[in-house]
Amino acid sequence: MIAPDSAFDGAPLLRTEFTLENGHAPVSRATLKLTAHGIAEAWLNGRAASDDVLTPGWSSYEWRLRYASYDVTDFIDEHTVLGIALGKGWFGGRLGWTGRGWFYGSELAGFAQLEIEFTDGSRQVIATDENWTSGPSAVLANDLYDGETIDARLKDDAWKHPGFAGDGWTGVHAVDFDTTTLAPYLGPGVTRWNTLDVAEVITSPSGKTLLDFGQNLVGWLRVRVQGPAGTEITMRHAEVLEHGELGTRPLRSAEATDRFILSGGDDEFEPTFTFHGFRYAEVSGWPGEFDPAAVTAIVIGSDLPRTGTMTTSDPLLNQFHQNVVWGMRGNFVDVPTDCPQRDERLGWTGDIAAFAPTAAFLFDVDSFLSDWLVDLDLEQGHHDGIVGFVIPDVLKYADRERPTEFGPVDSTAIWSDAAVWVPWTLYQAYGDTDVLRRQFDSMASHVRRVESLLSSAGVWDGNFQFGDWLDPDAPPEDPARAKADKGVVATAAIYRSASIVAEVAEVLGLAAEHAEFDAIASRLHRAFNDGYVSGDGIVLSDCTTVYSLAIEFGLLSPEHEDFAGRRLAELAEQAGYRISTGFAGTPFITDALTKTGHVDVAYRLLLERECPSWLYPVTMGATTVWERWDSMLPDGTINPGEMTSFNHYALGAVADWMHRVVGGIAPLTPGYASVLIAPQPGGGLTDVDTALETRHGRIAVHWTIADGTLTVDADLPEGVDGLLRLPGADDRPLTGGHVSATVELPAE
Repeated sequence: MIAPDSAFDGAPLLRTEFTLENGHAPVSRATLKLTAHGIAEAWLNGRAASDDVLTPGWSSYEWRLRYASYDVTDFIDEHTVLGIALGKGWFGGRLGWTGRGWFYGSELAGFAQLEIEFTDGSRQVIATDENWTSGPSAVLANDLYDGETIDARLKDDAWKHPGFAGDGWTGVHAVDFDTTTLAPYLGPGVTRWNTLDVAEVITSPSGKTLLDFGQNLVGWLRVRVQGPAGTEITMRHAEVLEHGELGTRPLRSAEATDRFILSGGDDEFEPTFTFHGFRYAEVSGWPGEFDPAAVTAIVIGSDLPRTGTMTTSDPLLNQFHQNVVWGMRGNFVDVPTDCPQRDERLGWTGDIAAFAPTAAFLFDVDSFLSDWLVDLDLEQGHHDGIVGFVIPDVLKYADRERPTEFGPVDSTAIWSDAAVWVPWTLYQAYGDTDVLRRQFDSMASHVRRVESLLSSAGVWDGNFQFGDWLDPDAPPEDPARAKADKGVVATAAIYRSASIVAEVAEVLGLAAEHAEFDAIASRLHRAFNDGYVSGDGIVLSDCTTVYSLAIEFGLLSPEHEDFAGRRLAELAEQAGYRISTGFAGTPFITDALTKTGHVDVAYRLLLERECPSWLYPVTMGATTVWERWDSMLPDGTINPGEMTSFNHYALGAVADWMHRVVGGIAPLTPGYASVLIAPQPGGGLTDVDTALETRHGRIAVHWTIADGTLTVDADLPEGVDGLLRLPGADDRPLTGGHVSATVELPAE
């Protein structure tokens, strides 16, 4: 690992030249392995080694630094320059809301190994060492939160080619580095996956020039421009407009601003050492008349294959589903983050615990989330079994300097339960027991840790809890002040985790562990009912979230579950079918209603348009899912709370219910080796198309309603069996291939 002898504004260049060794046969293969303390881009003789960006991403650097491997066989010449550009990235840039950076080290550094194989079997290795040189780039500043400044007058690509003189360049020095922390990527790299043109140029009430790309996205702007040398163009990014002006308050301290200084010639700028969450950009300093064709939005994200799709007869519901997709793509940027725009962008465990089933339907996230789970296990193993609020856990460094605003750090319901819920989701979606085997110790450690935190009554009600975070009835300044009792939420969550771990142990053939966690779950079940459920079935705090969790997690007796379902439906009706749940209850309320025979109420909730509801943001022009149900108020004013994001996927977790209950595709066995086709129509929908690419092939369901008749067409891959379950009809066994069925629906 080598670092430049000068910091070069936090964006140094590293280079070496080499000649192929004499006497060998032609090159048969060349592989570049690349990583950095920071983020790195590599070139060979001026050609980019890969289309990946933000390499090596963000992992728990203390114990795991990933490296990328690129096939560069066609890039090798007799005389070759290997060059690396470095940026701060997550290693050196600001992280979190403390204003601090450099949590992981004090200088940027690069690590590369180019392995050249010849047809005669010999090898030549070119690696970073003290013989490399370093120099300045055209990047004057770079930070993931604040943006990038590029001075085109300083750009000189000669450094990428042989014979470069190296004026202003200096040496490098070795950095103390433990090579045992090196690990290959398990998940995909980050790539440019889409581009968007300017949809509209707007002049704001104050006279500012605003660009609207028509979609809230994550990435940066590529700008082609010609103007007088030294002209500085500023691009300021934000997700929304507030009364016609750029709405930057939700960014908090993140500047989200790129600055481009012109050379006087034809310049092209692309700030690849930052990224922004934005739909709008404010342009200032443009030379002459602005040309919208000169600016393109580059959309980035982890390279995830799309697997699941869904469309319905309701345009607003279709837009909501698209919002879920775009919100996921924008937050799956190497780490599953909460939001991509403000001074945060952290891997919050609660968000992915809620959203993982939706993610695993929409995209193949097996390797992506498996990679993240390695860091969860590492952080947990170095923190007494505690699964932190965020992974990688950078908050542990901030909390050393001042007391955490959340109180003493310990396991936290739903957030820490990600250790169990996420691998279980991957197993259900892909059917591979390897993830359970890899993560079992982490899953078991979480439940055992929480067992040590239980009260003398056997419930989890002692330490800090987020609870039903962002309950819409909580005040904007205190999103944890929810209706749901935190002990009820926490005890229900750990019961679910203990039950899952018991089942995992059984799948893996671990008899002793199965008995251990089954017993823990039984004790939690008893304590929950003794402490929180009255004789007539009322669950403590008597609100939608506590009934949703108790029903969906299987905590109630049959008679109490029947009462809870009726009470849940009654509460939903009393709320005008507007949402009354936060992070804890929202992923489960529609399933709880469906399970207890109130699917009509679930549809009423799903299709409600008044705030708070899933469709209210759509009526306000949203193109991603919001953090708060009312992130923007009906008058176009941004929510007054200090924490407001317009791209937060967690509340989009209802899409999982949509896929299974509205669309009708659910696994009967893990990985969809057998399938339940069981659409439950409602809400006035008349046409629904749903499809999923599984490990066994494509499953598709299309249903329509006309003149009171439900027609269902389904396609299963060869070798996959299942059940067709339709309203008012007996279950019908299915085998691979096409099936069509009709049933008469009862008159409403």
